[in-house]
Amino acid sequence: MAGTLYLVGTPIGNLGDLSPRAQQVLREVDFIAAEDTRVTLKLLNHFEIKKPLICYFEHNRAEMGEKLLARLLAGESCALVSDAGMPAISDPGEDIVCRCAEHGVTVSCAPGPSALVTALALSGLPTQRFCFEGFLSTAAKSRREHIEQLRAERRTMIFYEAPHKLLRTLGDFLAAFGDRDLTLCRELTKLHEEIIRTTVSGALKIYEQTVPRGEYVIVLRGAPEPQGPTVTREQAIELVKKYRETGLSLKEAAKKAAKETGFSKNELYSLSVSQ
Repeated sequence: MAGTLYLVGTPIGNLGDLSPRAQQVLREVDFIAAEDTRVTLKLLNHFEIKKPLICYFEHNRAEMGEKLLARLLAGESCALVSDAGMPAISDPGEDIVCRCAEHGVTVSCAPGPSALVTALALSGLPTQRFCFEGFLSTAAKSRREHIEQLRAERRTMIFYEAPHKLLRTLGDFLAAFGDRDLTLCRELTKLHEEIIRTTVSGALKIYEQTVPRGEYVIVLRGAPEPQGPTVTREQAIELVKKYRETGLSLKEAAKKAAKETGFSKNELYSLSVSQ
């Protein structure tokens, strides 16, 4: 009979946030798979828990995932932990959970702290609908495409960012989204927890003068609700004609007029063709 994989949420800063149930699971499993065994060992030593540790992280998840799955299928139980927060969320643990699902291995969860939910709750921004976007790519093309896809996103957006990339990210946000409300969170649940509620431009001013330190959770207000047409349909069609006279194609003229008036570019294109 196959064993069980337990996803165990670990503290994101304050060790007191490790739940009694999480401690019990860590004590009772056969072994623990950790993102960084050195980090996890400190946690285990604090709670006087002694268990065999294996290293499971982004760059060995294919090879180690096979070995981990084999042990689970042989009947052993395993606790999967990340350095901080919930494993499998923006984390290579996602892969082993999928493997377990494919092979009928039971996956259970001892939920715990999550930086993205904690930051959202503290942000002062709308929380009813939100999306988690994780880390932006370091590759320029992928990064641009990711941000471009979010231009019209109306839900509150949550990102993770490293300190050395923070200024670049804030600059990209200002260019793509404009000067929206934004909350920056760092050192969550720790002694020097910092929550900065400002705007994108305000954050840029702060970190152009102060060196960013530590990992950040960025909570960004979503796009405003789209406004309805600001002119009549006839006026919009006249605007298309005006842009056509400057040398633009009908498609380009309809697109530009749609952006200015709030009408659909397809509607303006069709109406202009029939004129």
